[in-house]
Amino acid sequence: MVAPSENSSKPMAATEVIAQAPSSLLADLLEVTKPKVVLLLVFTAIVGMVLAVPGMVPLQETVFGIIGIGMASASAAAINHVVDQHADAQMKRTSKRPIPQGNLTTTHVLLFAAVLGIISMMLLVVFVNVLTAVLTFLSLIGYACVYTMYLKRATPQNIVIGGVAGAMPPVLGWAAVTGEVTAEPLLLFLIVFIWTPPHFWALAIHRRDDYAKVDIPMLPVTHGNKYTRVQILLYTILLLLVTIAPYLIQMSGLIYLVAALALGGWFLFHAIKIQNPEHKDEPIRMFVVSIKYLMALFAALLIDHYLPLFVS
Repeated sequence: MVAPSENSSKPMAATEVIAQAPSSLLADLLEVTKPKVVLLLVFTAIVGMVLAVPGMVPLQETVFGIIGIGMASASAAAINHVVDQHADAQMKRTSKRPIPQGNLTTTHVLLFAAVLGIISMMLLVVFVNVLTAVLTFLSLIGYACVYTMYLKRATPQNIVIGGVAGAMPPVLGWAAVTGEVTAEPLLLFLIVFIWTPPHFWALAIHRRDDYAKVDIPMLPVTHGNKYTRVQILLYTILLLLVTIAPYLIQMSGLIYLVAALALGGWFLFHAIKIQNPEHKDEPIRMFVVSIKYLMALFAALLIDHYLPLFVS
């Protein structure tokens, strides 16, 4: 809520303030959950669920699995906002977040995160299975504590190691509907895991000065932009090779293979283009492209899985 200016000729009515406050609070609470990130994570979890079974997914495990995994991801994101609040206040990209702006207190966000985390675990244990609950809890701890509280400030390989937690949703989705973890979901995990460094390092190049200002040792800060660009290219080549694997092990078909090669070529094009420092806007452009790439790649897995069922 923004207070009216002292020069305002007409004060805001009390009813307007009351009406606006709840919506503002909800907007701030939603923001600390990083909804766009959570949606991407949940989408990859859904793909893991779908690929785990030959036909339609079981309703109960799918619905409560999505809710539980989503709430746990939101809880981890909220904790991230608390831990990073001082750095966020100094960085241009994050200075407008609710805690640095004073819209939410640390206590409120921690309570909110705790409620989300507890409910998510209860839902997963009661309506899905214990394995999914345990793996989801470990992922939450991995991101909120291991990555955010330690790795992020300890090593320039923070994104690589911390990427384990972010790559877990397809495994969680698979476990939710099958009660087990096999090689197939681990391959999906590997795809997201290898995708994470070029995705985030592109943003890190774009925001290098911000990270340097708050002493967070992102790769462009510790090793320079040139070295980081090369690493982005190498990881992108590796990603292109790994994304072919679902077809090779007959986890997916020709539709997916064509999509994986086309999307991989698109992503590789940007990984090559980012090598030229003259392309000032390419890092942030590649960051945006990387999100679209992963969504399209996992959408291709869905289409490849279901289209033959509808055609036959």
